[in-house]
Amino acid sequence: MKIFLYNTLSRKREEFVPIKKGNVGIYTCGPTVYNYAHIGNLRTYLFEDILKRIFIFNGYKAKHVMNVTDVGHLVSDSDEGEDKMVVGARREKKTVWEIARFYEDAFFSDTDKLNIMKPDVICRATEHIQEMKDLISKIKKNGFTYESEGNIYFEIDKFQDYGKLARRNIADLKAGSRIEVDKHKKNPHDFVLWFTKSKHGNQDMQWDSPWGRGFPGWHVECSAMSMKYLGGSIDIHCGGIDHISVHHTNEIAQSEAATGKKWVNYWLHGEFLVVDKERMAKSAGEFLTLEKLIDAGFSPLDYRYFCLGAHYSSQLVFSYEALESARNGFKNMKDRILKLRKMSSSEVFSGSVEHYASEFIKQINDDLNVPKAFALAWDLIKDDNILPSDRLTLLYDFDSVFGLGLKDLKEEIMGVPDEVMALVRDREIARKEKNWKEADLLREKIQKAGFVVKDTCVGTEIKKVV
Repeated sequence: MKIFLYNTLSRKREEFVPIKKGNVGIYTCGPTVYNYAHIGNLRTYLFEDILKRIFIFNGYKAKHVMNVTDVGHLVSDSDEGEDKMVVGARREKKTVWEIARFYEDAFFSDTDKLNIMKPDVICRATEHIQEMKDLISKIKKNGFTYESEGNIYFEIDKFQDYGKLARRNIADLKAGSRIEVDKHKKNPHDFVLWFTKSKHGNQDMQWDSPWGRGFPGWHVECSAMSMKYLGGSIDIHCGGIDHISVHHTNEIAQSEAATGKKWVNYWLHGEFLVVDKERMAKSAGEFLTLEKLIDAGFSPLDYRYFCLGAHYSSQLVFSYEALESARNGFKNMKDRILKLRKMSSSEVFSGSVEHYASEFIKQINDDLNVPKAFALAWDLIKDDNILPSDRLTLLYDFDSVFGLGLKDLKEEIMGVPDEVMALVRDREIARKEKNWKEADLLREKIQKAGFVVKDTCVGTEIKKVV
């Protein structure tokens, strides 16, 4: 069946045509590991997870590549300020390497809790410096760079279609530029491919290069690593809408300057999570993490359920009241599914699931219309004309896209609140991953809630403290 996607590049809904039949290559911008991911970040990774699941549901072989930025991302998305890794290391009095690994682990712990499928390839920037240097050499050979004060810049005026993703031409960029004037740049929007000199002095992460000892600019890593694992042209590139005007625009310019051909066929961008009508951002100071939601008594899958209710390209307004409503809806869904498992099939049921099956794939293939597909799942749950076992089979099939773990539901233990059960499930995940420190922390939270857990040969037991 055909899949249609809204392509940011064309501003149109287009039928997906793969580069290689039956296969899809997906590149997604991963975390900059200098702090915890906030729930706005995680919404983007949830949308990308749904995208991958939909292709798998349609029978595609998906190859998902995600980068981990552990060097080169300055505080500004252009070339201003310090490297975020250095800022994080100074904040916590650790080395940049320690910061990188700690927050990388924290990020993937969050995505595991949210049932986000692991990328097929996870590539750290620091482990692909040679690929970046090779790409910069190609760009330089093709005449798109210049050197100034030891840094290698990409000259955007030499790339004819610069700004095509954001629908801004070079003249408009110059006229509306608010970027701090940098006397070393020919154009304020030129960007650094390789730093040998930083305004903030030396930094710990540096490598030898043909242009001097230094470190790569942020944008170059995505181009270099996507080409290594997906080839010179790729099917889909995803990220948040905040990446359109600078990061993804620069990625396109440097990639196509190096290869001389179109780099990405379909660009998909997720909208912001909004709190009090403001974008969720770490730079704003206090921000919400998944751990804070858990501390407030919600499970990670409550948040996943919450996000499923809005289209990826629409802003989603967050509040604890809205999350509470999602938790109640999710609990109702789980209760109904557990009830369906117990229902007798001895009655006469005249309905068929064919309509639901065909309508579901129609909706998810229409630019990931998960909210409508989700509403359809609820209709199926409530359709008493259809055999309970048939409803369950199809619901479990739908859940391969939703990712809510409906097939693995267990009876809730009597007298144990949902939020405590969520902590128990998270602890089981941590134990499976041999993350003993996390498991111990979760045990303490369970005890503070008035319950004790005991690990037995047949599973985890939980009892209320008398």
